[in-house]
Amino acid sequence: MELGRGQPGLLMPPVLLLICLRLGAGLEHIDYVPQLSTATLAGALTQSTFTLEQPRGQFSHLSISDLDPIWLVVAHSNAFRNFTAPQRVEDTPVPADFPQRGYYLTLMANRALYPHSQPVSQLRVLRVGNDTSCSPTRRGCNAPLPGPGPYRVKFLVMSDKGPVAETEWSNDTRLLQAEALEATPVPQSAGAVVIIAILSVLLTVLLVTLLALLIYTCYDTCGSTSISGRGESVCMRRYKPHHLFSPPPAVRGS
Repeated sequence: MELGRGQPGLLMPPVLLLICLRLGAGLEHIDYVPQLSTATLAGALTQSTFTLEQPRGQFSHLSISDLDPIWLVVAHSNAFRNFTAPQRVEDTPVPADFPQRGYYLTLMANRALYPHSQPVSQLRVLRVGNDTSCSPTRRGCNAPLPGPGPYRVKFLVMSDKGPVAETEWSNDTRLLQAEALEATPVPQSAGAVVIIAILSVLLTVLLVTLLALLIYTCYDTCGSTSISGRGESVCMRRYKPHHLFSPPPAVRGS
């Protein structure tokens, strides 16, 4: 009896171990590494976006259903090891959590959008950070990336019961950076210096000539009187007749 009483205590650790193993085995591993797009596209890599190849045919496992959402996990390269898959949809990290957590989920899809083959006319890429109008607090928002990175991504399959499967993490992806324009001094030859000196002298002479012409015009205008009538204007020069200065005639005595 004492042995029987001890059996539940002895069996409890193996039972807990089986439960833990079952829970750990619930997240299926998919041997796929997300890749940057190799298509010749304008803006495939910008200061706030990058373009991935679609993971076509990677989610055909029996544990994944057509209704299971497939998320893209975006993480900083120094924070991807800290990623913990959310157990509920309500716990899905959004871009607004990126500065604090270092990762978020975006670009929700399902495996029907990633078939083995697609028409050639369809674009087979995913552009990360391409939505400038969505709110960073909205679940699934594909907001522009906040800096040059580097970043890592992977795909995570969720269900209403929690995470189902995940791919490998990608390699580091660095975005383009704006290069600061620096003023570079242009070396000047001896001939250029001579030309600049000659042009400076000619400009000085021109300015002196214009100033002298302006002074002469003002002086000539100020020495004239303007006689204006209705509808006309006549400019006449002042002068004094000589006879106005003639001495008065002498008065003869009677």
